[in-house]
Amino acid sequence: MSQSLTLVFCGTPDFAVPTLETLIRLGFPVRLVVTQPDKPSGRGLALASSPVKQSALTLALPIMQPESIKNNDEFRAQLTALRPDAIVVVGYGRILPQWMIALPRLGNINLHASLLPKYRGAAPIQWAIAMGETITGVTTMRINAGLDTGDILLQSEERINQEDTAPTLAPRLAQTGAELMIATLAGLKNGTITPRPQDDTQATLAPILTREDGLINFSRTAVDTWNRLRGFQPWPGAFTTFRGKTLHLHAAVPAPEVAVVAPAHFAMENGRLLLGFAHSTALEVKELQLEGKQQMSARDFVNGYRPRNEEALGTTR
Repeated sequence: MSQSLTLVFCGTPDFAVPTLETLIRLGFPVRLVVTQPDKPSGRGLALASSPVKQSALTLALPIMQPESIKNNDEFRAQLTALRPDAIVVVGYGRILPQWMIALPRLGNINLHASLLPKYRGAAPIQWAIAMGETITGVTTMRINAGLDTGDILLQSEERINQEDTAPTLAPRLAQTGAELMIATLAGLKNGTITPRPQDDTQATLAPILTREDGLINFSRTAVDTWNRLRGFQPWPGAFTTFRGKTLHLHAAVPAPEVAVVAPAHFAMENGRLLLGFAHSTALEVKELQLEGKQQMSARDFVNGYRPRNEEALGTTR
């Protein structure tokens, strides 16, 4: 089956690597890998290759890293000459021009990390956890001119566990997605998949994260804040201010059976450090980090800084 499909692969992040590697392992002829240009990284700002480029180099695949694709005649000519049956797109990070959408006979097949139409956008994994979902999944769809609005091809569900964070959930979704892409390509070739339009009335958005998303809002409940803490790892996390300095929460769990703690205040109960939120809810703080200091346990924080019950954190709003 695979040998009769000519593919181009477009992708950039770690999430895309399992799909690329699975295609190669199963014998799919990937004629070209397209990924983002190398970017400065780290303190020395040395150029760093994307995870997809690193994988493609290991697999000895041809690579292109165009700065722009919309009006790039060289890139267009090369893709057109390849005459791909399908272009597989996983987290490429660029809006595809119409000429590219129209090029392959089977379409541009995108792997998206949510159960569309929910969580369209750049950060579906993070927002699904942050919004308290217990089930998410992956979707393959045919790319059109909209933002994650194309016809759905196949979907597969994945449970979000209570201990999951974005970094623990993403690899599972990536592996499930790789398997779903293989099934999708087989179904498209065999004519066994019926694309179905998305119900736009059920759509939700998952916009790219900003630092502001990590700012703790004490008018939310403890569970809402815990979900955001888990979803927004490793960045922007969950942070507030304490004695004029930024304070990051790195680990916490809901504490449903505790005495009422005032929102935006710490309290100690039976050796546990509690942080109060709206509607008489609280988190038990496990790990935290004050600006300029190393990450520390709640016990070390209490011993070192001795927070007072009357001290308010951040701004209650």
